[in-house]
Amino acid sequence: MSLMRPIKQGLARVLGGGGGDYSVTVPVMDGPLKPNDVIEATGRIAHIPGGANIAEIDGTLVASRGPDLLTVSASGEAAPRGTYDADITALAVSDRGAIALGLSGRGVVIENPDGTRRHVDSAGDRALTCVTALAFLPDGALAITNGSAEFAPEAWFHDLMHHGASGVVAVLDPGADTATLVATGLRYPSGICPIDGSADRLAVSEAWRHRLVEISRTGRKVVGDLTEELPLYPSRIVPLRDGGYALCNLSVRSQLIEFVLRERRYLRRMIRDVPPEFWIAPALSSKHSFKEPLQAGGVIRLGIHKPWAPTRSYGAIVGLTPDFHPAWSAHSRADGHRHGVTSLVQTSQGLVALAQGNGDLFAISETGAPLAQAEDTAKDAS
Repeated sequence: MSLMRPIKQGLARVLGGGGGDYSVTVPVMDGPLKPNDVIEATGRIAHIPGGANIAEIDGTLVASRGPDLLTVSASGEAAPRGTYDADITALAVSDRGAIALGLSGRGVVIENPDGTRRHVDSAGDRALTCVTALAFLPDGALAITNGSAEFAPEAWFHDLMHHGASGVVAVLDPGADTATLVATGLRYPSGICPIDGSADRLAVSEAWRHRLVEISRTGRKVVGDLTEELPLYPSRIVPLRDGGYALCNLSVRSQLIEFVLRERRYLRRMIRDVPPEFWIAPALSSKHSFKEPLQAGGVIRLGIHKPWAPTRSYGAIVGLTPDFHPAWSAHSRADGHRHGVTSLVQTSQGLVALAQGNGDLFAISETGAPLAQAEDTAKDAS
């Protein structure tokens, strides 16, 4: 498949159709990706406005909000656990109890169970200023994705609008003082995990190319595509205990955004003259202002937002088979509120996920079914 990619891209550029970077077409969400209301239907575990990441430490959920790390109790109450000197952009916990945190503009901090701390802020000649995902590997190494060399994690869609391709994957070996570059030139890598428990084979989400790729740690290169032409912007990916994977997504693709990305003159003027919150660009949440694009398509009649309407933000989790084929999906559509599902962890409760768009924590089953929980038992994090 990787050998055919340059040929496909060349034909798409000449003919203006087909797939890839020169097309405005978007794959249809059908089959296992058929839209539903599972994410909206399941009960709320907790509400953490501004929450960005979740993980599980010793059976307890933790969540990040800005520079703060919070512990989330079984009743949905959040309590402070620690505060750092920059916003937390990624979280990972090792089997040995080490905690890794990505810090905006500051690199990665690893806190070991014995109280020692390690800090790394570069990989080779690349500064780790936009850490988007972390994953501990079976040999104790830490895999790191850095989405952009130009933009901070909170400005993720700026990288898309500027056609960014400066993302890297790095690995910090146990005991090493510096991280090693494994792959460069990626278009916003935003998720990473080992494949089949391997310390060498890594699955990486490449958001702006709408695909998952396999990267060889020892070969230091992209081996090939695992899943391509997704109708979403893929984010964090988590291996499931019974096999397969669960994939989070930043938002949904649209023909309008694909068209704007092709029209370079229009794109430059939009970036120059329009406030970023009103760009024709994907978002983690929407429907906050009448100035947002797509309003005519979103509010159809009598002020009712239709679930099938065009939308800038969307909530989706995709279940993948062990060979990375979509098996099921859970959605929050245009009329929903749990958009921007960017963080997920497998617990005894099922798959607990965080909708960054509105701060809700919720759980679904490992097969994509909603898990009921009474709304009145969930607490708002103050």
